[in-house]
Amino acid sequence: MKNLNQFERRKARVRHALKTKAADRLRLSVYRSEKNIYAQIIDDKAGKTLVSASSKDKEITAKGATVAGASAVGKLVAERALKADIKEVVFDRGGYLFHGRIKALAEAAREAGLSF
Repeated sequence: MKNLNQFERRKARVRHALKTKAADRLRLSVYRSEKNIYAQIIDDKAGKTLVSASSKDKEITAKGATVAGASAVGKLVAERALKADIKEVVFDRGGYLFHGRIKALAEAAREAGLSF
């Protein structure tokens, strides 16, 4: 991990932990931009995205990259996952710290019925 910035080091550390400890579970991956937030459930074995949601979706009323928008995305991705019969995932926060929008998305997904 030579010549990596702090974000890339965190991201590599999180991915390594996910691959070693929870390789058989689906992964709830989060991407945060300045204007929006995205979440998707990925099957790494098949290399496919099973469920996705973002703050750009029409069902989301709290638009943008705010804490309210992130919690709405978390709730929506959990509802779509439960419709697709997905109950247990592992949370991949990428290189983002677990606070603010990332934490709001995770808590909303847990409250809506996802287990991680």
